[in-house]
Amino acid sequence: MNVEICIDSVESAIAAARGGANRVELCSALSEGGITPSAGLISAVRAAVKIQVFVIIRPRGGDFVYSDAEMDVMARDIEEVKARGVDGVVLGMLTPGGEIEVERTRRLVELARPLGVTFHRAFDVCNDLGRGLEDVITTGADRILTSGGAADAMQGMDRLAQLQRDARGRISIMAGGGIRPANVRALTLRTGLEEVHSSLSRSSDESAEMGQSGKRTYLVFEDDVRAFRAAIEATELDAESEVRR
Repeated sequence: MNVEICIDSVESAIAAARGGANRVELCSALSEGGITPSAGLISAVRAAVKIQVFVIIRPRGGDFVYSDAEMDVMARDIEEVKARGVDGVVLGMLTPGGEIEVERTRRLVELARPLGVTFHRAFDVCNDLGRGLEDVITTGADRILTSGGAADAMQGMDRLAQLQRDARGRISIMAGGGIRPANVRALTLRTGLEEVHSSLSRSSDESAEMGQSGKRTYLVFEDDVRAFRAAIEATELDAESEVRR
């Protein structure tokens, strides 16, 4: 089982790696759903960990319908990211009508190669997940990060299982959204997925406040990632035992 942890700092990247994650998705502004991080942060995270580093390519928060100027920004960001030795990018585009933006996404996927490419949760707000699956496959992306179109992956389990079946090995389906050590077992048993994504972030200091805004700093902690990995490994052992029977 591949475990991807969403992070926005060097400290969280190190914690994820030490806790047993296979990959990190590096973002900034997670309160906005994640936007492209700075070149400095990308380079620092790449230098800090040996596991896979995927970088989100998203020029702003809000919707996933992008102008030509924003498309140019995304292309430039991909070139910058490639120069920093990361393993992949995370991106996604929709048409104004709520369909997957196939042609423009394909151009970005081709530009990103030989890096890996994940189509992010823009997928969850497209009009038709079944058609969206086929469209994302057409773009050439390697995987889709999705909650099955639901508020979180637990609510979307049945649809995730259907997407896994419909994909037929042509693309990887990675579950994301509200997944924690306490529920990852149920999710993996129901869906049969082999990749999961989680933030696992929590406040670094329950009493600390940043300036006058009252906003806290959130980090990923090694023990939480280790517990997440342990829950997955226990499920895998149970599955192996059932096969032997």
